Amino acid sequence: MSTSKALPQPDREEIRVEAVLQALGEPVRLQIVRALADVPEGIACGEIELPVTASTRAHHLRTLREAGVLSTHTEGTRRISKLRREDLEELYPGLLNGILAARR
Repeated sequence: MSTSKALPQPDREEIRVEAVLQALGEPVRLQIVRALADVPEGIACGEIELPVTASTRAHHLRTLREAGVLSTHTEGTRRISKLRREDLEELYPGLLNGILAARR
């Protein structure tokens, strides 16, 4: 039997555009968001290819989660992250799509 537990994150009404933009302004975090955009059901954190150490990866994922950009839950020993597209689109229409469409 697999148990799933969500990690702490802001509720939709607590997400602030300043925190979202600050979180997305870092290249590695933007790379994470682009990877998650291709996998709507979410992806295990360790499966996202990044040029950083595991502890730095965890820091970036936590920053994105605390800003409300993604949600993370545990499945056994794995942490699965996915974009909070619906929440971000409701609060800031077009923001995420515009960021994802920007040139790399």
